[in-house]
Amino acid sequence: MKFIVAIVKPYKLDDIRDALTEIGIEGLTVSEVKGYGRQKGQTEIYRGAEYQVSFVPKIKLEVAVKDEMSDRTVETIRLAANTEKIGDGKIFIFDLPDAVRIRTGETGESAL
Repeated sequence: MKFIVAIVKPYKLDDIRDALTEIGIEGLTVSEVKGYGRQKGQTEIYRGAEYQVSFVPKIKLEVAVKDEMSDRTVETIRLAANTEKIGDGKIFIFDLPDAVRIRTGETGESAL
């Protein structure tokens, strides 16, 4: 199993969720986060004054998938999140040794 974490622009969330649903991904965890990468934050103007925003709002998506769905899931997220502009985000893939469904006690892939 794989655990996939994607940090993306907030307005791309619905596009990503729809694309993942189309390929059969049933569960997804979403968190609002802040951070920066190469863009080093951004400059904004508020009431005529310019100020630097050090941390840009982002969305963190987390999904656990079977090994055979990993590449397709990553590519689906990448395509749906892509705007071809700086700050599109990153995708991280981790090995997931086990999972447990709390309600039933199922483990491994059957818990997904």
